[in-house]
Amino acid sequence: MSQPDRSPSPLALTGESQPAPAAAVDGTWLECIECGETFAPFESVRYTCDACDGLLEVRYDELPTFDDFSGTGVWRYADALPLEEGVTTQEGDTPLYRVPRLETDIGVEALRIKHEGMNPTGSFKDRGMTVGVAVARELGVDRLACASTGNTSAALAAYGSRGGMETLVLLPAGKVAAGKIAQASLHGARILEVDGNFDRCLDIVQELAGRGEVYLLNSLNPFRLEGQKTIGLEILEGFRDDYGAWPDRIVLPVGNAGNTSALYKAFRELVQAGELTPEEVPKLTGVQAEGAAPMVEAVENGADEVRRWESVETKATAIRIGNPVNAPKALPGIRETGGTAIAVSDEEITTAQRDLAEEGIGVEPASAASVAGLRKLREQGVVSSDERVACLTTGHLLKDPDAAAAAGRDPEPVPADTDGVLEVLHE
Repeated sequence: MSQPDRSPSPLALTGESQPAPAAAVDGTWLECIECGETFAPFESVRYTCDACDGLLEVRYDELPTFDDFSGTGVWRYADALPLEEGVTTQEGDTPLYRVPRLETDIGVEALRIKHEGMNPTGSFKDRGMTVGVAVARELGVDRLACASTGNTSAALAAYGSRGGMETLVLLPAGKVAAGKIAQASLHGARILEVDGNFDRCLDIVQELAGRGEVYLLNSLNPFRLEGQKTIGLEILEGFRDDYGAWPDRIVLPVGNAGNTSALYKAFRELVQAGELTPEEVPKLTGVQAEGAAPMVEAVENGADEVRRWESVETKATAIRIGNPVNAPKALPGIRETGGTAIAVSDEEITTAQRDLAEEGIGVEPASAASVAGLRKLREQGVVSSDERVACLTTGHLLKDPDAAAAAGRDPEPVPADTDGVLEVLHE
């Protein structure tokens, strides 16, 4: 299919950093990715552009190099963030696991698993919340809210509680894994179960935020993505230290496309700082479940916009999303880095979940989508054998214990004596 004509993207990988506008405070400001309007970062609450309703990004007049970072975790990268410190539970610094059998089986030069399920509440969402909740405190708000497929609610409840703020979460009734609801409940969130899907929950939360009732901490909030971009910085440093080279490709699950957008922003800033050339930036490769794949549809059709899917279904509950709000940021990220997007079946996701478990890495279904997508792209010849690849796994196995139990082995009944156990073992 022919590609539509496009004017130069405001999110081009080769774009140059801009001097601070009058709205900047200490060299930091918000800027609309559509019309370029600029705003002071902490003057008032806003999520989108006042002029055109476009998505906002946090911008800086001075961008750090790798030599400027020190310490561990998300706040190691404070020089690349809008605040010097956050509401923290020591998030970040997650493992970059080696998986030698999977590496050989899939057939790539190097394969590492960046396991974000090892964050304090068990998902990557902690990275965004340590920044987002700190910004909420800076703005003086007292009620935080999100729509969630589960992980966002758990992280927001934990960080909101630590920050001493009221937390409200809206969940699609009957569509959220038990482990995630338990977390939000124990951390003290007020949980509202909506008779609708995640996208309808987000519609409602946005309306509440627009009326000034809550401070929205979904990934529509540009400050949340600042924390999430540290995933990309950690992956780059890990590959540099272990291989003396950057990864060729990063494969990640796509729900609301926040991580795709955040990693691309991290890489753009490194290019602007002179730390990477555009050719060195890893190919961002998104993976969705076949039953919830609007981003894949847009990439395959060469579309500039994502068509909202009103009906979505997949066992990968964390990416059961039909209207990825960060698509305007994520689509340029995939295209500018030479990446792609692919859809995988629930069966392929379960197989990948088992493959990771055999390497000792326990993840929820949505996380395994990245490995399933890599395998499929390798089989199709899109990924070559000489590539160094990082797969992002976003949530811990215990986030969805029912799915883990269904994918694993069934218990075997045995008699209550040693000889009976041995008999079963020798069958």
